[in-house]
Amino acid sequence: MKKIVLICIAFASVTAVFSQNKNKIKKTDLSSRASDHFMVQFSADQWVGVADSVKSHKSGISRGANVYLMKEKTFKNNPHYAVGFGVGVGTSNMYFKKYGIDLKTTSTKLPFNSLDAADHFKKYKLTTAYLEIPVELRFVNDPTKSSKSFKAALGIKVGTLLNAHTKGKTLQNVSGSTINSYTEKDNNKRFFNSSRVAVTGRVGYGNFSLFASYQVTGMLKDGIGPVIKPLQLGFCISGL
Repeated sequence: MKKIVLICIAFASVTAVFSQNKNKIKKTDLSSRASDHFMVQFSADQWVGVADSVKSHKSGISRGANVYLMKEKTFKNNPHYAVGFGVGVGTSNMYFKKYGIDLKTTSTKLPFNSLDAADHFKKYKLTTAYLEIPVELRFVNDPTKSSKSFKAALGIKVGTLLNAHTKGKTLQNVSGSTINSYTEKDNNKRFFNSSRVAVTGRVGYGNFSLFASYQVTGMLKDGIGPVIKPLQLGFCISGL
């Protein structure tokens, strides 16, 4: 919570510095300015709060992609600021090596299993997808030329789970030799919270920015497994 408060204070301080000339822009026609109605995000993903035994089995760069359609309402008394809101889909792919997450289990808890001494898949991932409603408080330094101006945004997004599945490709034995090219995909949402809440932030120039998204609610249901809070850090392309 302290980190979120500090981020909000930093946002307010930075935007205050950039908006010194707000009175000069109030009466300017902003009808033709770009308002970031479309956003595409690509991220490197990680899980906050999981044990080292899980982290040690991560493979390569886990990654996500988010796509949002947004509408923007500019503040009448200060066009530097606006509220953006919309709808979209957020996805995440977490990659592991010599590891298994047994979505098929009949147990009340979700097993996270090391497969260092067992047959395993050469490529293995857990994918989640959410239908999301993002809301942002946006700042742009020059509202008349937003596609060529400094931008920043703080927000929150609420999502509902669309899909959760694991996928493994190419079955190998303990020594790493290929057994066959078998592909296994298991779909099961029962271990996952049906909804999530995340805080977001963006900072950049024109149509390009860096973004962060931190899920404040646990990914799994209480008592099912470790308390996992996904974090995304990445690149955002926006426009229209």
